Amino acid sequence: MDNKDTAFFHSWFRNYVRDFYSEDQKTQRNIQLKEEHTLRVCEEIVRLGKALKPNNNALRLELAETIALFHDIGRFEQFKAYGTFDDRVSENHATLGLNVLKATDILNRLTETERTIVYKAIEYHNVRKLPDYADEDENGNKNPDWLLYSKLLRDADKLDIWRVVTDYYTERPRHRNTALELELPDTPEYSRCFIDDILDTRVSNSRELKTFNDMKLLQLGWIFDINFTPTFRYIRQRRIIEKIIAALPDTEDIRKIQKHLNNYLEMAKHYQKK
Repeated sequence: MDNKDTAFFHSWFRNYVRDFYSEDQKTQRNIQLKEEHTLRVCEEIVRLGKALKPNNNALRLELAETIALFHDIGRFEQFKAYGTFDDRVSENHATLGLNVLKATDILNRLTETERTIVYKAIEYHNVRKLPDYADEDENGNKNPDWLLYSKLLRDADKLDIWRVVTDYYTERPRHRNTALELELPDTPEYSRCFIDDILDTRVSNSRELKTFNDMKLLQLGWIFDINFTPTFRYIRQRRIIEKIIAALPDTEDIRKIQKHLNNYLEMAKHYQKK
């Protein structure tokens, strides 16, 4: 694929999303939220890819951008049908997105190999962690092509979600959007399992969410699923930990996890997952 294909996909995406625009203020606000998020993830994945490109000549930025463009295509149908972005009470938005891509056959411009990479990267972009067997494909080949792009997408997606939520936590008193809170109760409590997961350097399970504070802790724990050194650098530069911590209660638990997260970032400074 080339830049002409990327331009075509962007044009198709804009037209597709416009069909979900609504005069209902809440619907329109959230459709635009996901549209803008998608375009920023495209920017994040290209930025990240360029940072990695000198050491990985096989990385194709146009393909990475296409994956980012379509990674949340299922979100629009999800919100139209269910009025929520919560996969727990609706459908897996990655699966919805794959259904859209296959039903529209929008990827018919790509080779079979390229389509497989796009589908696989999107399929795995929202799982808790990449499964161990992802290091080889169904034929036993180690490190299939889609795995690199899946890791890129997961990092780029997290970077922009962190941007969205940290901005929201600051603006929330003036502009509340319960869809971003997954309709979770806004109480001072948080679940102990999320504290323990962070202290054990483990990504939490979203199925355990009970309060709005739990969601913030879940977002902090995503740091343990970052794949590339430049992403860690962006996390430090954008002060992600500090901004989310500021939106949590000032307790001994929260101070402990902040220290643990900062120590992890320091150790990760020269570290890159393989």
